[in-house]
Amino acid sequence: MATIVKISLKPGKDEAVRRFHPWIFSGAINKVYGNIAEGDVVEVYSNRDEYLATGHYQIGSIAIRIFSFNKENPDINFWKSKLAAAYHLREVLGLTDNINTNVYRLVHAEGDGLPGLIIDFYNGTAVIQSHSIGMHYAKPLIVDALKEIYQDKLNAVYDKSSETLPKMAKIDCNDGYLFGAAATKEVLENGHAFFVDWEGGQKTGFFIDQRDNRKLLSEYAKEKKIVNTFCYSGGFSVYALKAGAEMVHSVDSSKKAIELTEKNLLLGNFNSSQHQSFAEDTMDFLKNTNETYDIVVLDPPAYAKHNDAKHNAIQGYKRLNALAMSKINKGGILFTFSCSQVINRQLFNATITAAAIESGRQIKILHQLSQPADHPVNIYHPEGEYLKGLVLYID
Repeated sequence: MATIVKISLKPGKDEAVRRFHPWIFSGAINKVYGNIAEGDVVEVYSNRDEYLATGHYQIGSIAIRIFSFNKENPDINFWKSKLAAAYHLREVLGLTDNINTNVYRLVHAEGDGLPGLIIDFYNGTAVIQSHSIGMHYAKPLIVDALKEIYQDKLNAVYDKSSETLPKMAKIDCNDGYLFGAAATKEVLENGHAFFVDWEGGQKTGFFIDQRDNRKLLSEYAKEKKIVNTFCYSGGFSVYALKAGAEMVHSVDSSKKAIELTEKNLLLGNFNSSQHQSFAEDTMDFLKNTNETYDIVVLDPPAYAKHNDAKHNAIQGYKRLNALAMSKINKGGILFTFSCSQVINRQLFNATITAAAIESGRQIKILHQLSQPADHPVNIYHPEGEYLKGLVLYID
């Protein structure tokens, strides 16, 4: 067993840990017993020398990310237990042996008690993203645990952490396969075929978190004229066309994203006359188009990743939504989202309300949306709810 560094907290700074919150901030630390480096496993004690938790140390405001509130050795057996628990939840959700859906999130960081770790499963390939150095160092054990849990259902493990690891640590990390080779890059989601580019695409390759919301869109799409903005690989577009949309426009500023969209439309064998792609900035497209739509989908990237960007993000969401509302036909629908973690649901709803007032339209909320169940929110870590969405009826 590797040496585990002991850390004690200042008096009164153990309350959040006792409530099972998985973060300890640097200002709460009283004393470090020994030498410590980023990524080290640490045991946390109160100022009265009571054991509290075990986690990974990192440089920055969040100094410790807790992965266990029990005193244990994070060896292969620990990782098997943790990943087996995550797998079991996906079994309960009906995702692990689903003939219509073979893409899902296996590990959702704090939501699965593993801060700093994301694992997405794509039809036989597990894609890992480490957001902490501690999880980066644990990858060999994680891979071994995945192989044991999935057995012959696992063809490959791909590491895509080069852009997500903390830059201050100056760790040399290159993306690549840690095990095996992908048998296919095609997946099924609710019976819809998609090509997933986890090597060159955004995030881990596909926005799995919109699965339920794409399905909801399909319930409104029949015979409708729809624009899917920030479309990435065309998820909402594919669902809309399969559901019988009259016409779909897909918009993204990235030419590579539009190429992925076109590839996925070919997989679905859709009539090309029903779809058109635009490699344009969404705001520019909406400002310049003379078209109006029955349904508009707004799924922008995170406008604010830190609190200091919150104000500008709010103004950006307001302008975008007000503009979209002006392009929706009477009796139409807006699907609007924010994945900015620092914009909570109350603030997002208030921002969309401000956009509605500016539009002058009569607007009703039909649905309040979130991330799906394979992106669970730890009840002790409400910050894990990042995806907010509203479905609005625009009169």
